[in-house]
Amino acid sequence: MQFYNKIMLYFWLFAAVLIFVVVTYKGVQEDFTIWGYYYLFGGLALVMFFARRYMMRRMEKHIEYMEKQKSEERK
Repeated sequence: MQFYNKIMLYFWLFAAVLIFVVVTYKGVQEDFTIWGYYYLFGGLALVMFFARRYMMRRMEKHIEYMEKQKSEERK
């Protein structure tokens, strides 16, 4: 599961960067009034990256806490 989470974390980062690059290119090529709204999707992908990273770190800390509690109960 850890491997899957890492893949999905970097998928969202890659998607955000790709969307920003493509929208900027198309905006310069055509017009930003048409393509400017698509930055929202890049921002959403970036938010997903940070949310997933935050939750992964939070879960790791929780697992460490649970293991610490188990080891204290055994004593």
